[in-house]
Amino acid sequence: MTPHNETPVRRVMAMTGANGGIGHAVCDLLEQQGHRVFRLDLNSTGPDALHVDVTDGGSVERAFAEILETAGRIDGVVAGAGIVEDDVAAEDMSSTEFNRILSVNLTGVFHTLTSAGRHMLTQGSGSLVAISSMSGNHTVNRPQNQCAYNASKAGVSALVRSLAAEWGGRGVRVNAVSPGYVATPLLEKKQHQVASWTEHIPAGRLAHAAEVAEAVSFLLSNRSSYFLGSELLMDGGYTLV
Repeated sequence: MTPHNETPVRRVMAMTGANGGIGHAVCDLLEQQGHRVFRLDLNSTGPDALHVDVTDGGSVERAFAEILETAGRIDGVVAGAGIVEDDVAAEDMSSTEFNRILSVNLTGVFHTLTSAGRHMLTQGSGSLVAISSMSGNHTVNRPQNQCAYNASKAGVSALVRSLAAEWGGRGVRVNAVSPGYVATPLLEKKQHQVASWTEHIPAGRLAHAAEVAEAVSFLLSNRSSYFLGSELLMDGGYTLV
């Protein structure tokens, strides 16, 4: 049986940032595919929802220990928790605010990937996916200022490649999805900027969260078995112009 003809198997999945627009789309799709999905967030509710603060390594460790105790294994994990600063010029940003962004977007991803990764290394298999951003490889400051967000996502992209190099030969794959602008509730606060963004997107629209979910699902599955340290850029061509 080749990876392209993968037989559906019920796997144990988990995602941080599960309450966000992308998080809901990813978790819903994975559940529709028959997987058991643990939703990890600060305010998660439901039978397989766990309260997790990704900035606290102990909180993340406890969550994955509980998943392992409950489900017996962890097959796929998505590091999706993230925040963005509110259009602050670099010269006006405090170190406190800069570190707040990095503590969620970069350190939180480190906690998530390494905590889950340790369990996967023990079982000899697993797939980890980080939600990075086009901002990690292309400086996005049009029209908003976001130096902390850009720096944090560049760090995520580098972290993914580093972990993939360390763990790829031990059965654990690490990859990333890097979306451009996605139509989520978060953007409701930035409607004044959406027109400017769309003007510079060759595809002529924002991405749908469901499209990001499909990319994540692909990287979690055996269909992407030869992907190690890869970053799927899906920005509608924004970074080409």
